[in-house]
Amino acid sequence: MANGLIPQKIVSVHLQDSALKELKDQASNKQAEILQPSPEASVENKPELDVMEHIGQEEPKVLGPEATQQKGGASGSEPAGESDRGVGSLELCHLHLSSCHECLELENSTIESVKFASAENIPDLPYDYSGSLESIADDVCPEREGRRVNITGKAPNILLYVGSDSQEALGRFQQVRSVLADCVDTDSYTLYHLPEESALRDPWSDNCLLLVIATRESLPEDLSRKFMAYLSQGGKVLGLSSSFTFAGFQVTSKGALQETVQNLLFSKVDQSQVKLSVLSSGCVYEHPGEWLSLGKLQGHLENEDKDRLIVQVPFGTCGGEAILCQVHLELPPSSSVVRTPEDFDLLKSSNVRRYEVLKEILTTLGLSCDVQQVPALTPLYLLSAAEEIRDPLMQWLGKRVDPEGVIQSSKVSLKFVSSYTSEIEITPAAIPVVTDVEAFSSENFNLDIYRQNLQTKQLGKVILFAEVTPTTMSLLDGFYPPAVGHGVHPAMQVSVTGVSRSGPARGSDGMPSLPFSSSVRLMFEMPQEMGLIAIAVRQTQGKGRGRNAWLSPVGCALSTLLVSIPLRSQLGQRIPFVQHLMSLAVVEAVRSIPEYQDIDLRVKWPNDIYYSDLMKLGGVLVNSTLMGETFYILIGCGFNVTNSNPTICINDLILEYNRQHGTDLKPLRTDFLIARTVTVLEKLIDTFQDKGPNGVLPLYYKYWVHSAQQVRLGSSEGPTVSIVGLDDSGFLLVHQEGGEVVTVHPDGNSFDMLRNLIIPKQR
Repeated sequence: MANGLIPQKIVSVHLQDSALKELKDQASNKQAEILQPSPEASVENKPELDVMEHIGQEEPKVLGPEATQQKGGASGSEPAGESDRGVGSLELCHLHLSSCHECLELENSTIESVKFASAENIPDLPYDYSGSLESIADDVCPEREGRRVNITGKAPNILLYVGSDSQEALGRFQQVRSVLADCVDTDSYTLYHLPEESALRDPWSDNCLLLVIATRESLPEDLSRKFMAYLSQGGKVLGLSSSFTFAGFQVTSKGALQETVQNLLFSKVDQSQVKLSVLSSGCVYEHPGEWLSLGKLQGHLENEDKDRLIVQVPFGTCGGEAILCQVHLELPPSSSVVRTPEDFDLLKSSNVRRYEVLKEILTTLGLSCDVQQVPALTPLYLLSAAEEIRDPLMQWLGKRVDPEGVIQSSKVSLKFVSSYTSEIEITPAAIPVVTDVEAFSSENFNLDIYRQNLQTKQLGKVILFAEVTPTTMSLLDGFYPPAVGHGVHPAMQVSVTGVSRSGPARGSDGMPSLPFSSSVRLMFEMPQEMGLIAIAVRQTQGKGRGRNAWLSPVGCALSTLLVSIPLRSQLGQRIPFVQHLMSLAVVEAVRSIPEYQDIDLRVKWPNDIYYSDLMKLGGVLVNSTLMGETFYILIGCGFNVTNSNPTICINDLILEYNRQHGTDLKPLRTDFLIARTVTVLEKLIDTFQDKGPNGVLPLYYKYWVHSAQQVRLGSSEGPTVSIVGLDDSGFLLVHQEGGEVVTVHPDGNSFDMLRNLIIPKQR
């Protein structure tokens, strides 16, 4: 203020007597005289509560009853500085915010409190521009590029009104908050519960970017007026299966639609359309007049009446608008109101489009639904699944690092350190590897659980683990010794995707990122009993289909496993079978758990893991390098375990199975399943090496989705054939109409390897 800044808000603060005395002693008499208010004004306007007392004592979950609207607050009828005085206001002293240590501490703590406190503790009082409601609305709600601007400088608030206080309302709040947090960046927006009492009493509207109304209860008249006043000031409202309407709209009940799955046709603002299966609330919107005043965004059922379930309604002259929905966009397919397994399948199949619709709605209402910021990279940890190999591992490693403890490659530099400090820089090209096991701790990977469930002779014994890493394949890049001079033939790389044994690896449509890079460098010299696996919680440069980049979500089991296979062996002569064995191992790892045998997890040729034949939840990619008489194979695998969105995960299947069968199967963990998968894979490889394809195909056929499936050859107009199995090399066998059984190959398209299959030319 001494430098000409205009105060926008004055917040009362309760200081201890000692602090007040110290401030008073430090202040000059002249400054105290200048700022000394009249005793009458201070006594007359003493607030009912000291609103700062509770700051920092509670998490910002709800707007509680403690806050009180100060006299002259939201109405703007009195200057804020004359009415918002707290305890001790009879002896106000000038605060030397630029030099006073006590005041600097107070300022910093207040800023932190404001940052983290809930909205009821610090009502955001608007500056008194002119004293009129209209002018306040004009200034609070300016439009900038179609989005409401929050002039307070605080993180924008999204307030959720879910009805009167009850356990049901609390559960509804958690559901709505969860789905919105999946759509917007929670570092940019803060989601609060807005109880009815706070909605009626507190000045929430001036710091609210979006009001979400998610209750079927009829709104009290005074509360409805509050919400309409917010709209008139340029507010944005999202109604989710709510009774809230205005501008002549009516909510009409249609009992036949209630809690049923319906086909919705949703029109975006750009007039493109999305078709999806939705869970209807049982109500539709009707209007006695014409629908001329509606926005472009809308959704209607694909029935004879074309019932309107989503409408965009502008309001007022300040840019206010509401998008009202009678579709349960807030409920996941696993919700208890979903009645049948068929409904669950339909909703899960449309889950990606549900999020697409919800993000379109939120974007239209002025929010940003951009991808969240890429997480910071973390150090690697060198772990061992068996204590007896720890010392040999460190001895082996000590012979292969340079004097600085670094293994350098074309992809990444790995610097081995005993412990990690924040001073050590982490980049995609330079990553520290911590060798001290005692320093390791992770919420997402429990080493003891992994050790207990890894029952292998070789595979997966040595672990390179990262919370966040670019891609797990690059972590192995530095351990490749030059081929020339080591008594072996020059390395021949073989990329196995589908059943192709040459050419670039291809991703799979709709998959979370898989741990692969275009360059393969292997730990050729590592003893076989130290089988290496790289595991990550998240990847920032994971590879998807084609050149797509994918940000791996938490809850997806991501790993790259090193396997060596003799060239002159059953599997060495049929390397394409490796991907089949890996996808089979994932399925068997789940379905071989007692009582989990009926979880409908399946394999899809050549390299996918599926829920039934409906949705993909995992995939496998393989890169191989032939060195002399040995294939060194990197098997990358990613499958959804706990991440329900945006598609489906294994725990979704378990939850749905429990609902349908009245069972109580426990959800599974990523570390548990990675260990079981590697264990099953080693057994499958041993069986294949002993008995050939016939040793594993009966189990593969038990779980695959292709029995008697029909596909077309060449193109969508080509002849129809029926799939009958795999040939000796892992290719598909199909039965033609003339009775002949032939082998078919993919045509090389990167979308679906079961499309446009071709019969290879005879050589």
